[in-house]
Amino acid sequence: MSNTRHPSSALTTLARDPLVWALTALMLLIFGMESLKPLFVAVFPALERPIYEQDTFLALVIAHARIVAVSSSVSILIGVAAGIFVTRSAGAEFRSLIESIVAIGQTFPPVAVLAVAVPLIGFGEAPALIALALYGLLPIVQQTIAGLESVPRGARDVAKGLGMSNGQILARVDLPLALPVIIAGVRTSVIINIGTAAIASTVGVKTLGSPIIVGLSGFNTAYILQGAVLVGLLAVVTDLAFGRLGRYCERWRFAA
Repeated sequence: MSNTRHPSSALTTLARDPLVWALTALMLLIFGMESLKPLFVAVFPALERPIYEQDTFLALVIAHARIVAVSSSVSILIGVAAGIFVTRSAGAEFRSLIESIVAIGQTFPPVAVLAVAVPLIGFGEAPALIALALYGLLPIVQQTIAGLESVPRGARDVAKGLGMSNGQILARVDLPLALPVIIAGVRTSVIINIGTAAIASTVGVKTLGSPIIVGLSGFNTAYILQGAVLVGLLAVVTDLAFGRLGRYCERWRFAA
């Protein structure tokens, strides 16, 4: 029997995919916000400029995604390394200390980090990246530890029996088996950073927070709505994409 899928079946599956709908809505708003001007004029008749025009929404989304990608990459590198370190015998005694430090990083508001960092290093991306990277560490560290601790001892024993070194066991057994759990932590961290990155506009960084900040200062509800909806849709698209990646990693782990 042929395994070839009928085109209509593939289209039906695609039409039911929430990721496709969310991504389509995001693209339509990015490139078609100007076409909604009559709607905003009708809803907010008192506003002279109902559409944010200081930057294109495409440029804002790209800038927002860039700062999230950079800060999340730093969080992933540090968080996964810290999680690996405290689950090894050499770093087990530092586990409570590292967990306390990353917990403080999440409970300390990013706005407060910006307030401390700006006088020291000035306005721009640097203080925003520091705040976002610190804020995104906790879920990655926690899930890395949980993932590595969930690896069956029997799998490590078999690897040792095959003559693998500790480094080989980590790279070929521990991390692959823990990957779905680690991805879940990365997913949470990135979603948090997408929402939090809007505050970077308070220190002169161009993000989707720019129309929100301008709208708040100028009492322009339309600007606030435009920025907030795009931030929300970007978070939804990213969350759905990570959900799909997590399911793929889970299937790959069982296959391996």
